[in-house]
Amino acid sequence: MIVLGEKFPEVEVKTTHGMMKLPEKFKGHWWVLFSHPGDFTPVCTTEFYAFQIRYEKFKDLGADLIGLSVDQVFAHLKWTEWIKDNLDVEIEFPIIADDRGELAEKLGMIPLGSSNTARAVFIMDPNATIRTIIYYPAEVGRDVDEILRALKALQVSDSNHVALPHKWPNNELIKDRVIVPPASTDEQVRDRREAEKKGEIECYDWWLCHKEL
Repeated sequence: MIVLGEKFPEVEVKTTHGMMKLPEKFKGHWWVLFSHPGDFTPVCTTEFYAFQIRYEKFKDLGADLIGLSVDQVFAHLKWTEWIKDNLDVEIEFPIIADDRGELAEKLGMIPLGSSNTARAVFIMDPNATIRTIIYYPAEVGRDVDEILRALKALQVSDSNHVALPHKWPNNELIKDRVIVPPASTDEQVRDRREAEKKGEIECYDWWLCHKEL
């Protein structure tokens, strides 16, 4: 089972956009790989519609999208054709045809007792390091806005060396402010208190401080 902090494995995959080498294809970019249980299924169709109508938001964050299931590529092509004809949305991102389940198995996407992929989400950074893993069961659709939120939060955290609170940027306590990483030495505790006195940060206590970006 792959875990956070690991590098995405080097693989060659068949997709609706042709053969691709991962993670080489997205080198230097953030990217999101998400799996679905099967083509021509109701929940998956709503998810693909949701991913596509937000595709520009992913691109605005410098991120690529790629889907995956254990269906064959011709099934992907027919399904995306159906989505275009019936829902008036063209799926622009590639979908991996992992018909032997090799990549899904390697990534731990197949639940016990099933031959289909779960609703897994992997967010990779520009160094191909896996930064987020989310799993949903087949019967519950994902919230694509939450995936976008997690992606943006990772980027803000990396750029500013801060942590992000629950539901950031709409947190109930500190709104869109960010959390200063907790102090781990006496000196850092003193620095936090000094920064609070100067108005550089606000604190509930020395271990829970926040600030504006």
